[in-house]
Amino acid sequence: MTSNFRRFEILLPLRFNGGRPVPGELIAETLIELEQQFGAVSSETQTIQGQWRHQGGTFRDDLTRVFVDAPDTVTSVEFFRRVKETLKARFQQIDIWMTTYPIEVI
Repeated sequence: MTSNFRRFEILLPLRFNGGRPVPGELIAETLIELEQQFGAVSSETQTIQGQWRHQGGTFRDDLTRVFVDAPDTVTSVEFFRRVKETLKARFQQIDIWMTTYPIEVI
């Protein structure tokens, strides 16, 4: 059985830009929403450290990776484009790094 799926990966911040820890409830809320939409969601417990530049400033992040394997459809991509804007507001971020790529489930 082979199906057309796409993996969506999201790096969620564990700290707001000012350094305050992100409440665990915000991460949990995000995971619940994704599970309700697609029936499954996964996340890592390790902390991913990132560093990036924006408008002359350097930002350092502590992040967690969340991923969803969803049907490879326009509907899925549109859903994640909308969710990205929601997450930027929820986590008070300039941007949320979200990537996607096709996968083959065997």
